[in-house]
Amino acid sequence: MGKKRHSVKVVIILLFMFSLHYFSDAKCQERTSQHLASSGPPLPTNSPRLKNGVRRIIFSVLLGLVTGLMGSILFACLIRSFVRYLNKTPILKGPVIFSPIIDPKTLHHALKNENQLLGSNPHGKYYRTVLDNGLTIAVKRLEGFENTAAAAARKSEKRRTQQQLERLAKLRHRNLMSLRAYVGDGEGMWLVYDYVGTGSLEDVMNRARGSEVRLAWEARLGIAVGIIKGLQYLHFECDPQILHYNLKPSNVMLDAEFEPRLADCGLFKLFSNLDMAATSAYASPECLQDCSFNRYTDKSDIFSFGMILAVLLTGRDPTDPFFGEAASGGSLGQWLRHLQLAGEAREALDKNIIGEEGEEDEMIMAVKIAVVCLSDQPADRPSSDELVHMLTQLHSF
Repeated sequence: MGKKRHSVKVVIILLFMFSLHYFSDAKCQERTSQHLASSGPPLPTNSPRLKNGVRRIIFSVLLGLVTGLMGSILFACLIRSFVRYLNKTPILKGPVIFSPIIDPKTLHHALKNENQLLGSNPHGKYYRTVLDNGLTIAVKRLEGFENTAAAAARKSEKRRTQQQLERLAKLRHRNLMSLRAYVGDGEGMWLVYDYVGTGSLEDVMNRARGSEVRLAWEARLGIAVGIIKGLQYLHFECDPQILHYNLKPSNVMLDAEFEPRLADCGLFKLFSNLDMAATSAYASPECLQDCSFNRYTDKSDIFSFGMILAVLLTGRDPTDPFFGEAASGGSLGQWLRHLQLAGEAREALDKNIIGEEGEEDEMIMAVKIAVVCLSDQPADRPSSDELVHMLTQLHSF
């Protein structure tokens, strides 16, 4: 819209300049005619010479207007075509920086060096690296563009990826990981984020299961509240709405105070060749049935959040073989629902976090919230907006 307004302004300015030029030329001719007329005998008002002068003036003005209009239209078309060309051309080769503290040359140099591998998944690897200015960053290497057959399709894929990354870089919320830069590299791409030393929620829960760290109920509830506030921002404050598509503990980073930050928001959809059902135990039933993004909604994100809340409450991993052997069978969600309906929700709680009576009541209420989030039908799940109120009412935040 802004580009169109700029083109209109250019046309108006050029028209005005051409009009001034030919109008001044006409006035000059008129003065010359008057001078000649005053130096000689007076001309009759109906003389052919005077009529021809008036015709020349009118013709000059009209010619100037037509020429100016045509020139302005041609210039505007050229500008518009150039802008379209820029928009259609992927700009993925050089680094695109969104943070003033990251220098492009320094970033390129750091990416070429050997970096510490933090983890990997089916569509990328995570690294830790340090820039020359001492700034520690987390870098994610994305793969997957090479699976597109046609060159035109690859360009379209890259252009769509660039547009999504530009949009994600504008997100600002305390519970979201901020995209600081990205660098195109052949058929892959580097994404740059702030480095969070505590690691992911998956790392912390694994250490808690091994009694390496004690994660109290207050901290776990704070993590759940932070996650749902991040989803609330994506679902209700972003226009158009942004869905996460791949919410799970490994995509929830924790800072030193266990404040959560959602990572990889919206990135999973960029890889249409990936099977959602095969990449996460946190996928909703509708996604397992469809195995695509066609049926994915904000309520699908809520199901994934319900699984994370269930992990925080029980301390169990959803892939634990225990759930296949349990009387209720199937999954963590079904097991939790079975105990909640039987009035035995306390049996599901992680023994490492059971404390005072007040906290236990909060945890049992949280089990009910998790079960509702894990409903088979999306319409039966609460929204992220409703969940913020539910969870913050359990404890004073």
